[in-house]
Amino acid sequence: MINKMVVANLVHRPIRSLISVIAVALEVTLILLIVGLCYGLMNDSKNRTAGIGADVIVQPPGSSFLTALSGAPVSVKVADVIRRMPHVKVVSPVFWNISTGGALEVIDGIDIASFEALGGPFHYIEGGPFKGPDDVLVDDYIARQKNVKIGDPMTIFNHTFRVAGIVENGRGARKFVPMATLQDLLGAANKASVFYVKVDDPANIDQVVKAVKSQEGMQSYSVLSTQAYLSMMTPSNLPGFKPFIGVVIGVSVTIGFLVIFQAIYTAVMERTREIGILKSMGASKLYIVNVVLRETLLLAVAGIVLGVVVSLLARLGIHHHWPLVHIDQSNEWIVRSTIIAIVGATAGAIYPAFKAAQKDPIDALAYE
Repeated sequence: MINKMVVANLVHRPIRSLISVIAVALEVTLILLIVGLCYGLMNDSKNRTAGIGADVIVQPPGSSFLTALSGAPVSVKVADVIRRMPHVKVVSPVFWNISTGGALEVIDGIDIASFEALGGPFHYIEGGPFKGPDDVLVDDYIARQKNVKIGDPMTIFNHTFRVAGIVENGRGARKFVPMATLQDLLGAANKASVFYVKVDDPANIDQVVKAVKSQEGMQSYSVLSTQAYLSMMTPSNLPGFKPFIGVVIGVSVTIGFLVIFQAIYTAVMERTREIGILKSMGASKLYIVNVVLRETLLLAVAGIVLGVVVSLLARLGIHHHWPLVHIDQSNEWIVRSTIIAIVGATAGAIYPAFKAAQKDPIDALAYE
């Protein structure tokens, strides 16, 4: 009977109930999409770094493990020093930089021979490797999103390149140009940002890491195995990641709290006489609180279901129109957003529920 009454109360005020459901759905959608976007960008970068095929990653002093934040501060000849070390099979220097022309993206200047020696040749979907200093390779995501074809011009750092090849995504950046060309464009001749190292046997990775760190003049370099490097790419190591997620959750919870509070409080005020009748029939304070909280829980559950469905559909739509935008929606965060929404909605309903429970049945029955 109590559940029937709860449903009847919500159906009796459909607009208010719908607004409450939409508010909770918005809360859940915001959390899942924004958190999913943050994790998606991080995991995408992590996977593409792993796809390069290096065993050890060497960066100059003061470098960040965040791609392209270190610039190109050291001589490319450092690669020759590393090549002479025992168990080193391949060293590929890369000059990377961030382009802000139209979109924030990392451009990799590579020596294509050594870069392909790390993890094997590029898988060319169309075209082939560089034929000249003004050629560029793009991955299939870029090609699909921007409708790029072989031979098309592409402007990078105010310089016009020709698309020579479209490669399978997942190996470092999404755009690759000859390293010497990028160095010249940015006034960093013979400079490199990072050195990717391939060893002769995975069992020798730690030995190579120690050798590079002990090399004269390189003691302050960041030298990590690729596995250790990737393990650092977590929310706790990304500047501002956790505070940003906290702000998103805080804003979302505030929206849900205020809307639920307003809806339930108004409903309680409008049902003063009804509450008086229930109490005169023997309903306890706990019974009244139970009714109000059940209504809130029903609204929250409906909003959560709607929010999850909307976020999943939005993710599909975003990925279809913008293939470069990755949104990771894990079951863990669906559960977290569910708990957050229920807690926020319940918090918004507690005061109205106890306000209803405190009503005097005589005054309530006399209420007009």
